[in-house]
Amino acid sequence: MPLDIEKIRAEMPVTRQHNFLNHAAVCPISGRAAAALRRYAEEAEGHGHTRGGLYPETRRVRQLSAKLLHCHPEEVTFISNTSQGISIVANGLQFSRGDNIVTTGVEFPANIYPWMNLRTQGVQLKMVPEDKGRIPLERLVELIDDRTRVVTISSVQFGSGFRTDLAKLGSICQERGVLFFVDAIQSLGVIPIDVRAMKIDFLAADGHKWLLGPEGAGVFYCRHELLGLLKPTTVGWLSVKNPMAFGPYDMDIRDDARRFDSGSYNIAGIWALGASMEWMMGLGIEKIWDRVKLLTDRLVAGVRDKGYRVVSSRQPGEESGIVAFVSDQHDHTRLVNHLMQEYRTVVAARLGRIRVSPHFYNTEEEIDQLIEHLPGH
Repeated sequence: MPLDIEKIRAEMPVTRQHNFLNHAAVCPISGRAAAALRRYAEEAEGHGHTRGGLYPETRRVRQLSAKLLHCHPEEVTFISNTSQGISIVANGLQFSRGDNIVTTGVEFPANIYPWMNLRTQGVQLKMVPEDKGRIPLERLVELIDDRTRVVTISSVQFGSGFRTDLAKLGSICQERGVLFFVDAIQSLGVIPIDVRAMKIDFLAADGHKWLLGPEGAGVFYCRHELLGLLKPTTVGWLSVKNPMAFGPYDMDIRDDARRFDSGSYNIAGIWALGASMEWMMGLGIEKIWDRVKLLTDRLVAGVRDKGYRVVSSRQPGEESGIVAFVSDQHDHTRLVNHLMQEYRTVVAARLGRIRVSPHFYNTEEEIDQLIEHLPGH
């Protein structure tokens, strides 16, 4: 069955006020997420924890997250942001002076600073530059040597929309005995991800972009075989096997991904993230991706016709929900502000480019309106 866009748009109240095409930034939350936040507030306000209904929901959301990633629930836990998930790995692994990390020179800072911080331990950060909007896989592989401990990369680059072939890179990392970390914030919820098939060792993603959830609630994955390799760097009462035994103290750290928990969860955020996740998974991530690809293909054709230069690769397997393009005649920031002020059309300026990132609930008419309102060349 095709997606019922009219019915879907009723679940996204933002459509009543804006032509929102900026999901690579901070998304509007779905109606399902907002309803979950209200349910949480009503339960917490009226009953507190007296009915036991606040924490059990997190088990269901953990199971949903595992299903979305194609892994086991014990390999997943919750994080407050992608940076936290990356730091769990960067700070939890044991490095030796002379080791190196391979990444790109156009990562979002969340996937740079935790690794850059390891320089004090003598760990080198090796970066592949962008090449005409692409990150050639062979350039990444060339940097891998016998001292490479981790290859860390965004599944989709925030500034260009370039999508890495995770399955191919994951296989190469496995063959070379190198750990593979993926920052999935720009793909989770819009492009199918299978951590098993892609041989991903670690993954982190906040839910405030393509998953249409609130800020401050995301997921972290660690392959089961590697759980013992990471030393928990922030330990609290939820890190242990029996957290409800408040005394005597027994610091027996958990064997699953919850060993990286410390204290109380962002329950409201997790409820909301789970509500959006369940809705989108019910529709089908593959169908969502097909819809986004249709919209972005239409966008690319339209902006090219108006004289803009598209930076984003649209080669099969390299395209994403992000389309970045440039103008040689117009100031990008002014153009973005003009679209918002005059037409309530929300896009972004990033890295000297105009960045547009529609989602599956957007319409062909909204894409056409954006193209129409862009000044020609």
